[in-house]
Amino acid sequence: MTDTNSLTRAPARARTRPAAVTLTPAAEQRIADLMARAPADAIGVKLSTPRRGCSGLAYSVDYVTQEEAMDEKIVTPGGTFYIDGASVLYLIGSVMDWREDDFTAGFVFENPNAKGACGCGESFMV
Repeated sequence: MTDTNSLTRAPARARTRPAAVTLTPAAEQRIADLMARAPADAIGVKLSTPRRGCSGLAYSVDYVTQEEAMDEKIVTPGGTFYIDGASVLYLIGSVMDWREDDFTAGFVFENPNAKGACGCGESFMV
């Protein structure tokens, strides 16, 4: 019979949680470019998914001036990137990229949670 009081356990180690969204190098560079010309009170750039568009949710990237307790925070070499706490569940596993061509420039999202999108690509549904 083993005396359970004499057994010692190693302290539990916190496991590093992967970020909800993976940023490509181009997206990180774009965040750095945005922060280089950000308003003086901006502390980072924030991704959220407000309800709008014909499919229900849209991606929105804006400057943020205050850190919210429930937001996910990703520190990049060019600045801090936040993900709105209410939007994280819609974005888990997504990849955020910055793409430019002769006609358009913008953030592009590969979101495994999106079940559909509108024809113009402005909104998505989960």
